[in-house]
Amino acid sequence: MDVTYRPIGVIHSPFKDLEDMPIQPAGEASAPGSIEIFPDFVAGLKDLEGFSHVILLYHFHRVRSFKLTVTPFMDSQSRGVFATRAPTRPNPIGLSVVKLTRIEGNQLYVENLDILDGTPLLDLKPYVPEFDRQPQARIGWLEQVKDKVRTAKSDDRFR
Repeated sequence: MDVTYRPIGVIHSPFKDLEDMPIQPAGEASAPGSIEIFPDFVAGLKDLEGFSHVILLYHFHRVRSFKLTVTPFMDSQSRGVFATRAPTRPNPIGLSVVKLTRIEGNQLYVENLDILDGTPLLDLKPYVPEFDRQPQARIGWLEQVKDKVRTAKSDDRFR
């Protein structure tokens, strides 16, 4: 089976290099940015302005290989890649929830970006707390380090 995706747009952010970026949108270093939606997909933005947050699905375009075990940010222990948010995945697809501040034509203006400039956008969906939030969720090994995310930044481990 072969799966192929066509980007619907490109993400623009102040982050030009993989090092020293926020590792999650909740980080203090996350930034405002914009998303350019390609002309063929602009009609799909109809009614999106009523949502305060959107889920971005994107391609980690600078990842060249994958590893099934990684040492994630905020940890010194090797973990299975599927128990982490590491970008070096068999299918390098990223997910971020960002605040949507406005839409002007084919441009979405967002806050809380943790994404490299020029990243291809595969899809976006409205974030709906009643659908997406899981109050009883367990977070495994991250329970012990979750408070570090606000100040954690990336390094070169996933180049």
